[in-house]
Amino acid sequence: MAVYDPTHLRTFLSVAQTLSFTQAAKRLGLRQSTVSQHVRRLEDTAGRQLFSRDTHSVELTEDGEAMLGFARRILEVHEQATAFFTGTRVRGRLRFGASEDFVLTRLPEILEGFRYDHPEVDLELTVELSGTLHEQLAAGKLDLVLAKRRPEDPRGELVWHDRLVWIGAERLRVDPDRPVPLIVFPPPGITRALALEALERQGREWRIVCTSGSLNGLIAAARAGLGVMAHSRGLVPPGLAPVPERTGLPELGAVDFVLVHGHRRTSAQEAAGALAAAILAGGNRLKTIGRSPGIR
Repeated sequence: MAVYDPTHLRTFLSVAQTLSFTQAAKRLGLRQSTVSQHVRRLEDTAGRQLFSRDTHSVELTEDGEAMLGFARRILEVHEQATAFFTGTRVRGRLRFGASEDFVLTRLPEILEGFRYDHPEVDLELTVELSGTLHEQLAAGKLDLVLAKRRPEDPRGELVWHDRLVWIGAERLRVDPDRPVPLIVFPPPGITRALALEALERQGREWRIVCTSGSLNGLIAAARAGLGVMAHSRGLVPPGLAPVPERTGLPELGAVDFVLVHGHRRTSAQEAAGALAAAILAGGNRLKTIGRSPGIR
C-alpha cells in the first residue's frame, strides 16, 4: 500500500499552486533540485505522472488534478493528528483581511476548515480593497492579509500569479470611436489604477460609468451591460466573459495574489501562521467560484 510523505505532498501543492518549480522552491525555502526530487518521489509512489512539464510551462495532468484533493485531505488529517498528540493548541485573536476578489470564491470553505481545526482562535474578518488592506496592515490594524499586489511589489508570499483581462457582458459592444465605459473600484483599488494607466498609455479616452467598493456591485453593473471592468483572468464571475481582442483595449499586465503578515503581535503570530498555511494548502480552491454568495 502506498504511503505518501507529507513533505512531498506539501511540495506538490506548492508547485500546483504556482505552476513553477522555481517559485515553489522560493516559497518553501528549498533548492529547485530538491523540489523536483520531491515531486519525482511522489510520482513514483503514486505510479502516475502528476505534471506535464517542458522548458516553458508546467501543467497538472488529470492524475495531478485528482492528487490535489487527496493531498489536501491527507495533510489536514496529518496536522490534526500532530496537534492532538503534541498537545499544541493555537489560541488568540487573529485579524484577517481578504480582498474583494475572493467574495465569490471558496475561501469560506478554507476559513470554515481553519475554524474547525483551531476552535480557540478568535477570527475577525475584514473584506476590503487590496490597497486599503495593505494600508490597514501597515497601520497595525490587521495581522494577516490575502490581497493583490503589483508584480514589482516585493511584499508578501506568493499564492498565485495571474493576468488581468477586460471583462463584460457577452452582448456588450465597445465602440472604438467613443470613450471606454469603465466599471471600477474606488481608490486605492489596484485594478482601477492598472486599468487607467493602461488606457492612458494607449491614449484611449475613457469615462467611469460605475464605481463601487463591492465586487458584487461591480458585477451587477457589468452584467447589466453598463461597461467593462479589469479583473483577474482566473476569477471571472459567472455571467461575464473576457472582452474580445478585436475591441482594441490595451493589455493590462499581470497581478500577484499574496499573503502578507503584519507587525508580529506575539498573540497572533501562531494563529496567522496556521491560517496562512491553510490558505496555501488550499490555494487552488481560491480560483474556484463557490456555492456561497459571499463571505460577508
